[in-house]
Amino acid sequence: MLEYLLRLGDNTLVLSQRLGEWCGHGPVLEQDIALTNIALDLLGQTRMYLTYAAEVEGKSRSEDDLAYFRDAPQFRNCLLVERPNGDFGQTLVRQFFFDVFNFYQLQDLRHSTDQRLADIAEKALKEVTYHLRFSSEWVIRLGDGTELSRQKMQSAVDTLWPFTGELTTPDALDLEMAEQGIAPDLLKTKTLWEKKVAEVLKEATLTLPTNTWMQSGGKQGKHSEHLGFMLAEMQHIQRTYPGNIW
Repeated sequence: MLEYLLRLGDNTLVLSQRLGEWCGHGPVLEQDIALTNIALDLLGQTRMYLTYAAEVEGKSRSEDDLAYFRDAPQFRNCLLVERPNGDFGQTLVRQFFFDVFNFYQLQDLRHSTDQRLADIAEKALKEVTYHLRFSSEWVIRLGDGTELSRQKMQSAVDTLWPFTGELTTPDALDLEMAEQGIAPDLLKTKTLWEKKVAEVLKEATLTLPTNTWMQSGGKQGKHSEHLGFMLAEMQHIQRTYPGNIW
């Protein structure tokens, strides 16, 4: 159970940190604020997941300890969310791919046999429903926009596609959690994810990649160099001045 909670919390934590990097750098003020608000939503979800994870672990660690005092190999996020922001289009495509997955994941988690997790999912789904609408609309707007915007969005789709398979490919832990009724059946989630992604990309006049080779390993702690650099920045203050509070 601990490992599964870390996967949930690490996904939202890492993506929240990535989106936070856009603060003050968005293409227009409204979207700058929107990305920051989504980052805050994801951070709130992270706190619920990691607080629960710390309780399950039973080692007197807090949500902050799990966020700031683990090294990259101890993180269990999927590789997609640790990808660098790139341009605005790449950020939106990364967000869209994860939002579709997170939306269907949370829909199922509301019916988890673990009531604490079900309650978290019920609350988080309201926020993620907005996240998905935001990212979908922007993928469509830019994909079906100018020739330049379409080229950039297609490039983002092609670049990030190999990192999407890990989202819905179950490993031994996913299968165990699903069998216990705690987590969703990722094979069913995959069908829903593929259908929604195909619909939005078609409306955006973007081509669905045919590449079937997928990156993997993030859920088992095998990460790219990008996560290490990101954590160095995110964890710097806590590790330099441990135990300090505002």
